[in-house]
Amino acid sequence: MRNFIVVSAAALFIAIPALAQSVPEKTGLNAAIGVSPSTQDFVIEAANSDMLEIASSKLALSKGDAKLKPFADKMIEDHTKTSSEVKALVSSGKVKVDLPATMDKAHQSKLDKLSGLTGPDFTKEYESMQVSAHKDAVSLFERYSKSGDNADLKAFAANTLPHLQEHLKMAQTLK
Repeated sequence: MRNFIVVSAAALFIAIPALAQSVPEKTGLNAAIGVSPSTQDFVIEAANSDMLEIASSKLALSKGDAKLKPFADKMIEDHTKTSSEVKALVSSGKVKVDLPATMDKAHQSKLDKLSGLTGPDFTKEYESMQVSAHKDAVSLFERYSKSGDNADLKAFAANTLPHLQEHLKMAQTLK
């Protein structure tokens, strides 16, 4: 029995790093411990983030006040571009993953909540969402650009990171 426990404990310690890397990025565990996301997790999170940025910013164009509109226009333009770049990497075969066609439940839930708001409530939620989303995106892209496992995607992350950092600063000044 003692040998079984020792062997089991040893196996667990060996497996923990591998398990930590396979934990979906959306749980936040990888970000908390500074682990680079897998290529699949990176692409899924980047795609979900882009879809949310584009959809929420389209809402901001119709529901937001005048100060949100230039920011929303930039988010639509920039995130449409990054979304196209990821799709091009996937369709070229340089990145072998499955792209999500629609937002996951977590991102859709945020959009649904935002959709139900108007006036100052909408503005406050949109601003908060933008800060939070861009903090997450900066973390995701930083970690992948440093130690991702696909060279083309790693270069994409490194080239996109300064724009996301700029977006975060812009979002923080909205408030």
